[in-house]
Amino acid sequence: MQRGTRVSGVGESQALGEALFAPIDDGAVVVDASQRVLVLGARDADAWRHRAGAGWRGEQTFKPWARALGRAGLDVTETVDVDDFDAALVFAPRSRERTRALYARAARRVRDGGVIVAAQANDQGARSAQADAQALLGPLQHVSRRKCRAFWRVVDRSSLDKGLLAEWNALDDVRTILDGRYWSRPGLFAWDRVDAASALLAEHLPATLAGRVADLGAGYGYLATEVLNRCKGVTAIDLFEAEALAREPARRNLDAAIATRGDAVASEFFWHDVTQGLPRRYDAIVSNPPFHEGRADQPELGRAFIEAAADALDAHGELWLVANRHLPYEATLARRFGVVRSIAESGGFKVLAAAQVRA
Repeated sequence: MQRGTRVSGVGESQALGEALFAPIDDGAVVVDASQRVLVLGARDADAWRHRAGAGWRGEQTFKPWARALGRAGLDVTETVDVDDFDAALVFAPRSRERTRALYARAARRVRDGGVIVAAQANDQGARSAQADAQALLGPLQHVSRRKCRAFWRVVDRSSLDKGLLAEWNALDDVRTILDGRYWSRPGLFAWDRVDAASALLAEHLPATLAGRVADLGAGYGYLATEVLNRCKGVTAIDLFEAEALAREPARRNLDAAIATRGDAVASEFFWHDVTQGLPRRYDAIVSNPPFHEGRADQPELGRAFIEAAADALDAHGELWLVANRHLPYEATLARRFGVVRSIAESGGFKVLAAAQVRA
């Protein structure tokens, strides 16, 4: 799971879903349960309870949303690699690069004569999202609903911009960043840089961390690689991340860090919602947890990460955490740990360390 504003709030997701289905409900577009429909980036589970048919397939890489959509009856996986759909429904994310990649996926998967319907919130770039879809697909129709915009077009393969299609297909690719220091990809938090909060935590990690370590909300693996670089006593490291897009860059970054060390370190990536608890016990845990849901602070997300960490640490274990300075995590830490220390404050962030786990 990521920091920042990558997790849309429930209200935002519902509004986006209502906007996307508006042209369908109004009869401007025919998409029904009898068709083969590809659903990309869906978030609001309630929208699917009476819509999805047996031929509807969903692609969602964010674990909490994927799990909720599955419970609502949509057949959802990380990636859908079949073609010839009658329609695609695209819920545009905040990232423009990621949105363009989803448009390209929809254009590849929908048959000639099928329809692509997309939606984006006005305050997250709806006009730009529509302009991008039109550049790829050709002239669109659109409707506004609930401060969101939906737009659609019947697929005519002869009118597709083949150059944009190839260019935007490549936006899904893993690539190097920061002069080749790390692997990453669009769609991840701080995908093209080192997050300042994570860098502050890495700077203050003690070299004494050892044994089995976990990184909660690992992203493309920056913190995990720093643990391996700085802490020679670490023998195994697990990365927990709710965004499946992080798996391949994180694996490559860990492999490189382990090769640089020159010793055997076991590692594993878990596509996992940390708030649901952890499957193993650890000698140390590091984390830069999420704290936003939409545009409002949701410190309960960080508190849930602290609870999960405390439940998974051995009696001698340590938690090293970075957070925005204003977030009230100290009370939760004090309830779950016998020792809580403030290690550093800089640039609006704080580094906290906790030990002596309490039940």
